[in-house]
Amino acid sequence: MKRLVLTPTLWLCFVAFLMMGHNAQAQSLPDFTELVEKAAPGVVNISTSRTIQRGSGPSIQGFGSQDIPEIFRHFFGDNFPAPPSRGQGPRRSEERQSLGSGFVISADGYVLTNAHVVEDADEILVRLNDRRELTAELIGSDSQTDVALLKVDANNLPVLNLGDSDDLRVGEWVAAIGSPFGFDYSVTAGIVSAINRTLPRDVYVPFIQTDVAINPGNSGGPLFNLKGEVVGINSQIFTRSGGFMGLSFAIPINVAMDVADQLRDDGHVNRGWLGVMIQPVSRDLAESFGMEEAVGALIADLDPDGPAAQGGLQAGDVILEVNGEEVERSSTLPRLIGRVAPGSDVALTLMRDGEEVTETLKLGSWPDADAAHASDSDSQVRLGVSVVEVDEATRERLNISAGVEVRQVEPDSVAAQAGLRVGDVLVSIDHRSVSSSEELLSVIEELPSDRAIPLRLYRDGRSMFVALRLE
Repeated sequence: MKRLVLTPTLWLCFVAFLMMGHNAQAQSLPDFTELVEKAAPGVVNISTSRTIQRGSGPSIQGFGSQDIPEIFRHFFGDNFPAPPSRGQGPRRSEERQSLGSGFVISADGYVLTNAHVVEDADEILVRLNDRRELTAELIGSDSQTDVALLKVDANNLPVLNLGDSDDLRVGEWVAAIGSPFGFDYSVTAGIVSAINRTLPRDVYVPFIQTDVAINPGNSGGPLFNLKGEVVGINSQIFTRSGGFMGLSFAIPINVAMDVADQLRDDGHVNRGWLGVMIQPVSRDLAESFGMEEAVGALIADLDPDGPAAQGGLQAGDVILEVNGEEVERSSTLPRLIGRVAPGSDVALTLMRDGEEVTETLKLGSWPDADAAHASDSDSQVRLGVSVVEVDEATRERLNISAGVEVRQVEPDSVAAQAGLRVGDVLVSIDHRSVSSSEELLSVIEELPSDRAIPLRLYRDGRSMFVALRLE
């Protein structure tokens, strides 16, 4: 066996070769220093406070809200159930605080962040890079996309450059700046690990998935590409421990800015509504429908009063395209429809009876929009619910002539204390029927606050009464 003998000259050449490889590898890694220096001034820290009312009695077995053992917090959080009491004692105030991040999108003081960062806040403080603390006004928020728009009274603020999130590619380097656990202006970096990711209960957002380390406090902060442009808003993580585990998700900036523009102009977001119940197309279903691939969204049912039913769509139709854009899977359809303005015509390519057909129809407005508008009213806040009108099918099933369905119940609200739940159908309040959010507001404005009010509702198909006492 021959042996290679390294002379001093060969040894030096070998070491030089290794060093060249190491330097080449180091030079291939991105340098974020210049990005951070330019972008950090436009990133802000957001803190909120909220005062809630609690009963004065102990939560359980003598434990106050600050004394709940950690094992119980694991299951119940801070909303630990209190035991029944024989009487209603005096109420006390308790302040909750939360931390998050955000960034400046205009020199005159508009700031973008997550809706969950400022949800139910009584006061919002924005701290700038120069340590100024400014009280912010909530212009509007959209829970469906988790985007909120704030306004502070300031001018000549440092503005971040916005990129095009549609240009992102898997494997591209990205960086985040935020305040994880309250540590201001912390920088983390990674790559885009997936795009157009759909998450449960977030059907309107094609999330950017990254391996950038995101932790509590990063929410609402910007995600940058290597050009220093904002391409997303860091929104949530997948975790089993409560901390970062390698998967983080950001809202594409194109989606966020569309929402922000509507919030700034109208104070709310309008989305197109088709009025269909859909399900995925499996391989077997695709074969049964004469399709070569398992793509699209299968219409399983239709709202009889919805735009789809009125426009001639049928149960069993498979929606393949929306205005020429492919519906890769059923989860793609809601966001394609949701970004089209209500009242606009939309062209749908369908698979029907083994043949492709095209139907054009006019979209309606997402029913939650009425509830969102109503929730801005002081009267709606007084009760603490968001409602929509019940459809004809529900009225026939329950044999009622009027009613509104509860879509949201605010924690610690009058409605929550009375035991109202999402899905309840409210028929009457104080023996006065309600058939729309406007009627509900009108009734609430005239209700007394010195006595309990009977509220009739349907839950799981059964009629029942609950007592409502306004504060």
